[in-house]
Amino acid sequence: MSNSTGTHHKHHFGTHWGFILASVGSAVGMANVWGFPNKLGTNGGGAFLLIYVFFVLLFSLVALPTEFAVGRLARTGTVGSYRNAWATRGRGLGKIGGALGWLPLAGSMCIAIGYAIIVAYVFKALFDSATGTLMSAGAPTWFASFSESGFSVVPFHVIVVVGTLATLFLGAKSIERTNKVMMPLFFIIFLILAVRVAFLPGAIEGYKFMFTVDPDAFFNPEVWLWAMGQAFFSLSITGSGMIVYGAYLSNKEDVVRVSQKTALFDTIAAVVAALVIIPACFAYSMDVTAGPGLLFVTLPTILQGIPFGQLFAVILYVAMIFAGISSLQNMLEAVGESFLHRFPTLSRRTVLVALCVVCLGAGLGMEAISSWGPWMDLVSIYIIPIGATLGAVSWFWVMKREDLLAAVNQSAARTRGVAWYAVGRYVYVPLSLVLCIVALAMQVSF
Repeated sequence: MSNSTGTHHKHHFGTHWGFILASVGSAVGMANVWGFPNKLGTNGGGAFLLIYVFFVLLFSLVALPTEFAVGRLARTGTVGSYRNAWATRGRGLGKIGGALGWLPLAGSMCIAIGYAIIVAYVFKALFDSATGTLMSAGAPTWFASFSESGFSVVPFHVIVVVGTLATLFLGAKSIERTNKVMMPLFFIIFLILAVRVAFLPGAIEGYKFMFTVDPDAFFNPEVWLWAMGQAFFSLSITGSGMIVYGAYLSNKEDVVRVSQKTALFDTIAAVVAALVIIPACFAYSMDVTAGPGLLFVTLPTILQGIPFGQLFAVILYVAMIFAGISSLQNMLEAVGESFLHRFPTLSRRTVLVALCVVCLGAGLGMEAISSWGPWMDLVSIYIIPIGATLGAVSWFWVMKREDLLAAVNQSAARTRGVAWYAVGRYVYVPLSLVLCIVALAMQVSF
């Protein structure tokens, strides 16, 4: 985060892989670990997986590199990037773009408020794994003991919010360092768990469910809608978060290439999480559509039944905390950077303290009435699809084509031209509009 006006950044990602792992860290989070297996479980298994991969390929070619590119071009956060994009059509329009940019930013802040509570739950799981409580209690009873009562994770909530904001105070270098360690560990731990789950009696039924393709599902619009929504959410294409990471990206990087690597590792994370959770659900006769319960009931049940389960639980939840915090870093960084760009007289410390007060205050209000679930649904139904659509329209219908192509093609190994732009304008934008309209009409959450 910088309190400059966007011309110079104190914080940059130092390496190619540092940037990719930070972006993967932003994308890989709770959406992969319970969202993806949950959506896969409720939408026909293998067909959903194929449709999801199709959307990830499309979005990693067009949507994600565009957000990185416009962020890098403006060298600032969300609001400045929207202002910059709209200003290619005239200075007056730049002011309108800057004003509109606050909406996707509000989405980032709203997600962060609810997300911090979920990461606090993971912190509680880590603490109880380390003390042994989680290993001896029945997992459903243990989860209900704090998820159904108010103010049950306050100390963990405070640690998560203050700790995340402290890493932002230290800059992009600390974001990079934590992700370089924890993202590889996250993958390794889930691969070990996936191997262990493979030996559970009945796990084979889970694999059959995951990889059996029901042709009828391809003709079900709802499956396509859920897969598209999950791809948007999983890749953090919200019209906000990835823009700020783009602002910290070197001019030497090819945005399409780094986007495709980010999408690849994000998809691997989602599939590996599903390879742990879905076969385990079949083996233990559990509900694969349990949502957050997959992380707090299914995984603890598996861990209770394997050798060195307590050690695996500690390492797993440490990895999950970092996956959650790296996503939270991205959301809060986007908000803070935009405020510093818009109000350059503010200090970074002042903005971080304000974010801390808002995040904790609103979060504690939710904890009081145990309402973070409906809050997250509300945000994902309304604000995220609207933000994603606003971004898509801004880049492909408002911003001048030659300016966008120049930003995307900077240091590109392969030049993207009229065909690439057409995919963005006539495929990506309509898809985001469909997602937005249907989500509002159906009131389904992603």
